[in-house]
Amino acid sequence: MENLVNIHIEILPEGIYLATSGDIQGLVAQGRTLIETLEIARDVARKLIEARTDREGMVSLEQIPNVFDYPLVVSQ
Repeated sequence: MENLVNIHIEILPEGIYLATSGDIQGLVAQGRTLIETLEIARDVARKLIEARTDREGMVSLEQIPNVFDYPLVVSQ
């Protein structure tokens, strides 16, 4: 099952990316690039969801709708 998790991305003064989420408490990831940061955030989210499911049972997250907007980042 795929769920939609909103991620907040911030570029820190050091030039690294920081990802956090209001949807999954404790999700914090950082990386040198946006792609790396998102990959780490996805792995952290999976682990947090799995741990929370083991403790509390089913985790309530928004399922991906049939139609949605996605911001595509394109470099020039």
